[in-house]
Amino acid sequence: MLRPSQTKIIATVGPAILSVEKLVELIQAGVDVFRINAAHGKIDSFAANLALIRQAEKEADAPIAVLMDLAGPKMRLGEIEGGELDCVQGEKIRFIRGKTSPQKNWLTSTYEPLVDELNVGDRVLMCDGLVSVEITEKGKDYVEGVVVQSGVVRSRQGINLPGVKLSVKSLQPVDIDNAIWAVQNGIDYLGFSFVRTAEEIDELRDILVENKPAGKLLNTGIIAKIEKPEAVENLEQIVLAADGVMVARGDLGVEVDIAKMGVVQKEIIRVCRAMGKPVIVATQMLESMTHSRIPTRAEASDVANAVFDGADCIMLSGETAVGDYPVETVKTMHRIALETEKERAKRDDEQEPMVPCFYDDSEYTLLRPSSLVACAMAEAAVNIADTTEASAIIAATSTGRTALDLAQMRSTASTIGCSPVLEAARRMALYWGVIPMYLPEAKNYADIVAEAKKREYVETGEAVVLLTGQNVFKDSYNAVAVIEVQ
Repeated sequence: MLRPSQTKIIATVGPAILSVEKLVELIQAGVDVFRINAAHGKIDSFAANLALIRQAEKEADAPIAVLMDLAGPKMRLGEIEGGELDCVQGEKIRFIRGKTSPQKNWLTSTYEPLVDELNVGDRVLMCDGLVSVEITEKGKDYVEGVVVQSGVVRSRQGINLPGVKLSVKSLQPVDIDNAIWAVQNGIDYLGFSFVRTAEEIDELRDILVENKPAGKLLNTGIIAKIEKPEAVENLEQIVLAADGVMVARGDLGVEVDIAKMGVVQKEIIRVCRAMGKPVIVATQMLESMTHSRIPTRAEASDVANAVFDGADCIMLSGETAVGDYPVETVKTMHRIALETEKERAKRDDEQEPMVPCFYDDSEYTLLRPSSLVACAMAEAAVNIADTTEASAIIAATSTGRTALDLAQMRSTASTIGCSPVLEAARRMALYWGVIPMYLPEAKNYADIVAEAKKREYVETGEAVVLLTGQNVFKDSYNAVAVIEVQ
């Protein structure tokens, strides 16, 4: 059976791919999830992008998940006279209150408490960490420092304050408005930027539950973006509270020592794998392909390394949003993933056992591993598939939790996630190795197998393991069975 890569691919939507035809082309090239970046645009543009994605999903006849990243409290420089400033090593730079700069080398910020929260010895990083200023003096309405790493900064560029405890909330008012729109309009996952504690995730989930469509269960998952040192310190609690995690290497790579970045990435993936939560590796994966038809060797190795580590998803940002070669980039990432997965399958590395997570409130459990029974059934299905050399495990699930359990067990057999609920089928597009199938009319197991055969996921004579949860269709129950495709 010809199948897509088991490691899922996320592509960011932007001007380079904003047509149904281009989106379909990307789906056919290997995209499983489209990302809408709420830092660029407003609700009108989000709605237009979502409509294009849903039309492309329909034309491609494949469930596609949509991840919308909340902007969070991004700190930026204010306006600089002339638009830019050359920061020379050894020169002094002053950060002042207010919105206008009275003289050269005095900079303002969109983050009002900046002067209050910086102290002597702190570092201010600008231009994605390329320019660094160490604070040497603090006054009532300013802080002053010396440039230790030179470069050119421009108006509205981002600021990072590694090691500085910030008072700003991770959820800004615009983020709350966007989250409410997202849960009411069928967004499958929300990326929570600059999250620092598990309590912040609970706060966002309360907002989603309160504003979800009346009479429906919560269908929007929360992806915690690990971007701050505090998030790394609270990693296990954050992973436990979230529905997935993103290794957001843009800001994280600036906030932590660059020498530790690789170690931190591996640790985040390890914790997510142990707790059974999907994990995404993002930022600069194939960045050179924004303007080149081929990646650098280092980028190809970076993608392969994420696959070897067991990431569920790998993400493209500017490469597809504004790049010159979005389709070629996706095809390249897909090829790297496929080749790496072949090698990874040969290795017999010991994996830490998945830890099932339990929650009392049914509003909060939809996207989580559900119970010891469900995990045991999934483990049995994987063992049976290995023993019988089955070509596929077909998981019939109403919520997608059965498929999530299977995904975290990394079976060598193909996993087909079948659901009569469209939202569940879409969510499964994020899960490692799961081919989602939406079957609203399926009445029994035979219907599921027949559709899988029709789509050429399985072939006549192959052994297939069926794993079924409760309430998928009338009289269905927790069961594992092996059949031969007729």
